[in-house]
Amino acid sequence: MVIVIRNTLVGGRSAGYKTSFGILAGNFVHVTYCVAGIGWLIANSIVAFGVLKLAGAAYLIFLGFSSFRHNDMTRTASIDAHQLSRTWFVQGFFNNVLNPKGTLFFLGVFTTVITPDTPVETTIMLVAIMLLMCALFWVTLVLTLEASGVRRFIERSQNVVQRVFGVVLISLGLRVAFLSR
Repeated sequence: MVIVIRNTLVGGRSAGYKTSFGILAGNFVHVTYCVAGIGWLIANSIVAFGVLKLAGAAYLIFLGFSSFRHNDMTRTASIDAHQLSRTWFVQGFFNNVLNPKGTLFFLGVFTTVITPDTPVETTIMLVAIMLLMCALFWVTLVLTLEASGVRRFIERSQNVVQRVFGVVLISLGLRVAFLSR
């Protein structure tokens, strides 16, 4: 959520949507490997979980430190729009795919709600509903952040907000790094 908030504040509604779309694509990756049974392996393999955990932690810390490199949160016009578009998506995607909690969440859903006895049609419907609910959440969050009153409040405090999100991302990265299952 922090990465969507940060990117929406930095790059506007489009950045928020693209980051959210990256997260949804990451959700699809989690769903795919859970359906294939690989999620069980990751959840039960100390090495696989550790690698995923450390990669995710490193990425969050990297994003946190990159928040301090920007002096303000004004919308960036110096980088070409196509490159930024890809950057927002990639940040959301990797932030989600490298999140070990995403693996555990979807594995939990698939082992309690969707069982091997669940018909394929029902599984597809449940996955579609889950992804739709996630998409609606992200759209609502981005629209809220883009509301003029919210945006004005945040822009008045942009340097502080950018640094706070940097600290939050670094803290989350450190927390993920020291997770014990």
